[in-house]
Amino acid sequence: MADKTAIITGANRGLGFGTARELARLGYRTVLTARTQARADEAAAELADEHLEVVPRELDVSSDDSVAALFDWLDEHGFSIDVLVNNAGAVFERQHADRWDVGPLEVPAGVVAQAFDTNSIGPYRLMLRAIPRMNDAGYGRIVNVTSGMGSLSEMGGGYPAYRMSKAALNAATRVFAHEAKGNVKVNCVCPGWVKTDLGGSGATRELDEGVAGIVWAATLPDDGPNNGFFRDGEPVAW
Repeated sequence: MADKTAIITGANRGLGFGTARELARLGYRTVLTARTQARADEAAAELADEHLEVVPRELDVSSDDSVAALFDWLDEHGFSIDVLVNNAGAVFERQHADRWDVGPLEVPAGVVAQAFDTNSIGPYRLMLRAIPRMNDAGYGRIVNVTSGMGSLSEMGGGYPAYRMSKAALNAATRVFAHEAKGNVKVNCVCPGWVKTDLGGSGATRELDEGVAGIVWAATLPDDGPNNGFFRDGEPVAW
């Protein structure tokens, strides 16, 4: 896979970091991105201690200019864009409450807008630039890291900004999957409730369990699925 490039957003910790580690182990030229260059460099150094080489780059998915700069840099260095893992995301409700039952009557509209800008429009920005390049190359895998909390079939109360922004990411997955041509696949993956900074220590899954489903979708064979929603490689309801 040395000729294939994988870009992972929000990869300085948690699921993104674990995904960068596994794709580097598989031989992908792995671009590890974080909101600041210092955070990306620190994560890359940790992987270097494991004898894994990744390329650290600054990326703020909520900034058009930052996304443009990343793709300009990829073009300048002749990197293909074979795998894009849209992992960067956050729970913005935690600015107001540290409990899962915080409801919409407690969350200002501005917090919801922040969540959408990072969790759904951020991936939108990257897919706008990645899919045409993948279509031209005839190969691509896009994985949008979502959540069961964004599934309409499981939708409930609590954390409205996070839930709605992830539902929008699911919708973006379906919309962009129809733009994919040839051997280009766009899917979303729910990693489950994973023990990360976001998931917390009370989560039910270990990091490697969540990462496995993401890597599965990032490395799909030519006859693999497109336009789907998966957990542990199995379809789940939208």
